[in-house]
Amino acid sequence: MQITYYGHSCFSVQLGGKMILFDPFIHYNELAKHINISTLHPDYILLSHGHEDHIADAITIAQQTGCKVVASWEIVRWLNLQGIQNTHPMNTGGKWNFDFGTVKCVVAHHSSGLPDGSYGGNPMGFVITAAEGNLYYSGDTALTLDMQLIPKWANLQVAILPIGDNFTMDVADAIEASNFVQCATVLGVHYDTFGFIKVDKEQAVAAFADAGKTLLLPAIGQAISI
Repeated sequence: MQITYYGHSCFSVQLGGKMILFDPFIHYNELAKHINISTLHPDYILLSHGHEDHIADAITIAQQTGCKVVASWEIVRWLNLQGIQNTHPMNTGGKWNFDFGTVKCVVAHHSSGLPDGSYGGNPMGFVITAAEGNLYYSGDTALTLDMQLIPKWANLQVAILPIGDNFTMDVADAIEASNFVQCATVLGVHYDTFGFIKVDKEQAVAAFADAGKTLLLPAIGQAISI
């Protein structure tokens, strides 16, 4: 399973010969200004919720590629009004078999307003099961006991969890989340982009190591194999 990190909470995964891009916020992220979004050609975009720092580039990338966008019912309706028609609406608890694998939508405790102030539906996380491996992307969330359900649905190779605190979990809560989902390999996201979510990366990696876990913090634009 190859994962490429594009900054903040944006990353892509190669599964079943398809590129799945999550929560695209690249062009508007100063830390990712060296990434040219016109070079990205995802087959799917998955949106965890409606905040601008997770969907700012979704319309542009969907227009230039014609890819399918998977999101909550409310976000899909909003995208349809912006002219994006290749969409698939989902909601918490539901799952769907796509040509790269299965997507199950799970609970995320957060909020989900859209850039124009309209309602973005429930925030969600995603459990992806595929031939190449299984992953959990929590989206923006607090630590929640609902995470203990995830091992019933998938044996995970990697969990993608926020670590930046203030708006989401911090490092300590992300470690506990990794216990809940029974996954020792964590890709950290949602940190350093803004002043509110700066972290000490060395301390974060050490804290995970002390807990017997591995925290991956790839550079923006870096691809890693899991």
